[in-house]
Amino acid sequence: MRTSPPDPTPPTRDLDSPEEIAEMVRRFYQDVAQDDLLGPMFNDVAQVDWAEHLPKLTRFWCRALLGLPGYQGNPFLAHRLVHERSPFTMAHFERWLELFHDTLDTGWTGPHVERAKEVAVNVARVHAGQLVDDGGSRRRLPIVS
Repeated sequence: MRTSPPDPTPPTRDLDSPEEIAEMVRRFYQDVAQDDLLGPMFNDVAQVDWAEHLPKLTRFWCRALLGLPGYQGNPFLAHRLVHERSPFTMAHFERWLELFHDTLDTGWTGPHVERAKEVAVNVARVHAGQLVDDGGSRRRLPIVS
């Protein structure tokens, strides 16, 4: 559920600065918060304080993409605590990846964007693999391009 129409101009910027990463995080989680599947997990179950959470997510992505210090946290623990209140399904992780890739594809291009996609797939796979009981099939998350 995109909140604004995509820009018809192809993106030319990369995620190569904290400011670009902060903008990506803001756009992405705006869509997540309003999504029919993910919104309730973030807003109702996790009761995310977005004013606190967005800067933390920006620090995570700045560390992952630019090697900048500043992020402290345990993402898996946070997700496990939410999962204990309302279990995640593969659909949650698939939708998260879909929105993430949509956000990147409509705003940025370049090597940092490709790295962000790789990191996101890895994060989703690890979290889903540890949290989701899919009957032992361990269905692989698709790589969305």
